[in-house]
Amino acid sequence: MKTPLIDNLQYCNWSREIFEQMRAGGVDAVHVTIVYHESFREMVLQLEAWNRWFETCGDLILRGTTAADVERAMAEGKTAIFFGFQNPSPIEDDIGLIEICHQLGVRFMQLTYNNQSLLATGCYEDDDTGLTRFGKQVVAEMNRVGMVVDMSHSADRSTLEAIDQSTRPIAITHANPAWWHKALRNKSDEVLQALTQAGGMLGFSVYPHHLAGGPDCTLASFCDMVAEAARRYGAQSLGIGTDLCQNQPDSVVEWMRVGRWSKVIDYGEGSASNAGFPPMPHWFRDNRDFGNIRAGLITAGLSESEVAGIMGGNWYRFYSENFGPDA
Repeated sequence: MKTPLIDNLQYCNWSREIFEQMRAGGVDAVHVTIVYHESFREMVLQLEAWNRWFETCGDLILRGTTAADVERAMAEGKTAIFFGFQNPSPIEDDIGLIEICHQLGVRFMQLTYNNQSLLATGCYEDDDTGLTRFGKQVVAEMNRVGMVVDMSHSADRSTLEAIDQSTRPIAITHANPAWWHKALRNKSDEVLQALTQAGGMLGFSVYPHHLAGGPDCTLASFCDMVAEAARRYGAQSLGIGTDLCQNQPDSVVEWMRVGRWSKVIDYGEGSASNAGFPPMPHWFRDNRDFGNIRAGLITAGLSESEVAGIMGGNWYRFYSENFGPDA
């Protein structure tokens, strides 16, 4: 089997056009966000909508729940779609819903989305109190059923405690190192050392607020950063999680940042003068542009095998080891 191409985070305004671009770009699997602030019932409606996509675009995509589905997608010339939450809101205050969500196909769940949750502290809070009592039990239950703990939007102490608490490797599916670009959403060297030493995975984001230089970030700068991360943490712990939000209206940013918790706009990493989605860097507009990243990583000095791992092989291995029940 050739090494798959996997993007471990997208939240696009889904359409047949985007699925066709996935195929044109040779993308074998994508982890898609189906929840930001939705309740359990609202999450089920998202699954219902995805069932329609699998029905109407079954020539392009298939539902993924195991690493074997990546292999099946490659054999059939399709893209496997894996589900994830960027917030634990669908489990409400019921730990039993974790197993239900896993049975429904969900494979990743963030413990926070920027704010304090019932489980942990988000990266925008002033005080990080770490995992809550509920949060520690949720991590154990996620480990048991085979749902990956994702700390992409969590604060440092909470992330370090999740790494320590989890008996299985966790993921930061879409972020970059803070030593390259200081943003609240990017991760400290301490966190990334702990993550990767415990077998966890980092997915590099191309969302402009996470990039040095924003939309003007060069491909060379991005790929040099990946090469330095490989030197520090080992290339086997790295992958791609673009955070591609293609064709989303600016109103979706408001939902992402505010949900129902505030009456005022939280501009997050943007500003009042730039409240919508920022323009993407010219070298990555959509799923057809992964070849630019691959070529840039080679130019940055990474070996062919290291690049193949970063472009998808490492996520495939991670899927293989972590989507099933705890042994």
